[in-house]
Amino acid sequence: MRKFMLQTVCAIALLGAAAAHAADTYVLKFATLAPQGSTWMKAFDAWGKDLATRSQGRLTVKFYPGGISGDEPDMLRKIRFGQLQGAALSGHGVGEIFPPARILETPFLFHSHAEIDAVRATLQPAIEAGFRANQYELLAWMEVGNIHFFSTKPLANLDEMARRRIWQWQGDRFMDAFFNANGWSPVALPITEVYTGLSTGMVDTVVSTPLASIALQWASKTPYMSDQSMATGIGAVVVTNKFYAGLPADLQALLKSSGVLLSKRLIADTRRDDLASFAVLAKTTQPMVGMQKANINLAEQTALTRKAVSALEAKAYLSAALDREVDAALARYRSQNK
Repeated sequence: MRKFMLQTVCAIALLGAAAAHAADTYVLKFATLAPQGSTWMKAFDAWGKDLATRSQGRLTVKFYPGGISGDEPDMLRKIRFGQLQGAALSGHGVGEIFPPARILETPFLFHSHAEIDAVRATLQPAIEAGFRANQYELLAWMEVGNIHFFSTKPLANLDEMARRRIWQWQGDRFMDAFFNANGWSPVALPITEVYTGLSTGMVDTVVSTPLASIALQWASKTPYMSDQSMATGIGAVVVTNKFYAGLPADLQALLKSSGVLLSKRLIADTRRDDLASFAVLAKTTQPMVGMQKANINLAEQTALTRKAVSALEAKAYLSAALDREVDAALARYRSQNK
């Protein structure tokens, strides 16, 4: 009897230890539109392995790449239902969480990556607070590249866009305001349907980055590309506040510190590979006549962009106070770096 009781106690202790270990193991279910093998997924895969190694297997990431969890609104819906805990989002997804951050991809606002970096550093605390107030923890900031016009046929100037079937990401209020200011009538589609739309002629023009156009295979359908970029696409790596708060303090610290390194890698790799992708496409696509930098009326486009920003401020999608911070930070940087 004594031996049996001892074995029972030992078994219970082992089960308790196993249960405690299992309770201390966390899996982050993470979705992204980035295809497997892309610049972004290479960074995410390395990040996931690093988290698993440094946490000794207590924190792992299960990735759902290539849009298998749906479009970004679908990802956010699944996050609300508890099916996912995190995601890598482009500007559209960022706008679903903290819309004022989208001021950083305002068309024709910035002239260089250095300007973007300087202004974003000023806004970073407000952006992080904005995400947190909307039930998300911002782990890493990222970019998707420089946004250009891609089309199935050449464009002489931006005025012709009014007669084109230009794609607009379905539900994207930010780009909708920009298109409206220009008098364009876009075709709204989920990003997962753009390739089909280009194939069938439902759309004939898209705004995208060279890197994304190649990764999503849109470049094969759009033989014309503008030389001049209109903006730099933003992005964010986020987890829910609920998931983050449920982690022990050491894993919270690990997740945040790893996010800093991930952000640096994502931005550096995206800028490098987007530039390389532009060089590749410049050899295989035709330039859009009249779409070079010198032939775009930047003063006119700036005025139209301001009109769009004002409309979004009036609807409380953008923050007038934060936008004025951007103006001040940009003016300060340009003054110091003449």
